Amino acid sequence: MTDLQMGLMGLGATAVIVVLAYNKWQEHKHRKLAEQLLNARQADVLLDETLPGEMPASSPAQPEPAARANTRKGRERFDPLLDGGQPAAAEGMPDERTSGTGRIPAFLAASDPVILADDISPELEATVGAGELPGPREIGTPLHVLSPLIDYIAALEFSSSVGAYRLRETQRVALQRIEKAINWIGYNEESNEWDLIADDSDRAYRHVRVGLQMVDRRGPLRSSDLSIFDVAVHDLATELGGLAELPLRETALEAAAELDQFCAGVDIQIGINVISQGQVFAGTKLRALAESAGMVIDPAGRFARCDDDGSVLYHLVNQEDKGFSAEAMKSLTTHGVTFLLDVPCVASGDRVLSQMFEQARRFADSLHGALVDDNRHPLSEKALEPIRRQVMQYQAAMSARHLAAGGPLALRLFS
Repeated sequence: MTDLQMGLMGLGATAVIVVLAYNKWQEHKHRKLAEQLLNARQADVLLDETLPGEMPASSPAQPEPAARANTRKGRERFDPLLDGGQPAAAEGMPDERTSGTGRIPAFLAASDPVILADDISPELEATVGAGELPGPREIGTPLHVLSPLIDYIAALEFSSSVGAYRLRETQRVALQRIEKAINWIGYNEESNEWDLIADDSDRAYRHVRVGLQMVDRRGPLRSSDLSIFDVAVHDLATELGGLAELPLRETALEAAAELDQFCAGVDIQIGINVISQGQVFAGTKLRALAESAGMVIDPAGRFARCDDDGSVLYHLVNQEDKGFSAEAMKSLTTHGVTFLLDVPCVASGDRVLSQMFEQARRFADSLHGALVDDNRHPLSEKALEPIRRQVMQYQAAMSARHLAAGGPLALRLFS
């Protein structure tokens, strides 16, 4: 390599170094200029939280209120005190306010129920649009099976009829992962009525509605379950050559949370206790008294008193661990039993409460026991009056939301 070539290579390397250094200097100069401009910007009234007259942004920020936890799932239900006292609300329950003759949770006067389904008669749609509450008989689908008041309803439409078995089997594995109840109905074009779609049905349908229940006693619908349901319904429609239309997710989740809060406020039981005064109660005597009162043992080990239609009015339970069964009653003894009224699951709760109290008094007389409330205070009929009024208030609040106590929708919600 000659001296000339070496010199040219040196000049080239020097030129490259000079260019890189110049670029670095220019980059540094522009960065400083940009920082000066950004630091000196004017406040934006839309983006900046600090307004004239307020504390500057450098002031310590106030902590945001913690989100209120939903306490319905796993929540212990509470019993009103039968000595005229007020009920002890479960932890996390909203504050109470005075209303009428007693104190009831403020949210019992809740806002109008949210209508989620698009499967509503034109008359009902006009009524809702006018700001009026929907009547129970104005909903297009059978209320005992599906209702937009408590269900997230998907509408499925098919170009040709699809068999019930295919409808139920197509996404069965996915839908079984969901905790909440799912009900299916199909439009019977022969009878012009909606049918409950059973697994063993031999019918076929072009118009199908699938309802995911938003609330039960375990709590409100979870976002993850709603996602599974949405995907499964869309996949089902695609696989069977149909179209699926579903309500808005966020609206449904908000409605579920609000409905769950309301249900938690009316989800109470009233207990009347019959306890021994030294001598234990014999199971054979208990069974004889219960059966003479028209009570029968249910699968849960309780005596149930039902009305003429077979609807449960109240239960009789053992205060000790062992449940009731036909065989066990022969040797069973106990120091006390409790009559239980499930307020949201019984129509005319005030009347049933009086009937239950009268039956408990007969038991106490026959067994030579004492009639007491949950605090072991003697219980008289006079002490029931505040509780009877309270039951009427709670059930009136349910009726105002078209969720009549003891009705089909209430029995689904409080299952």
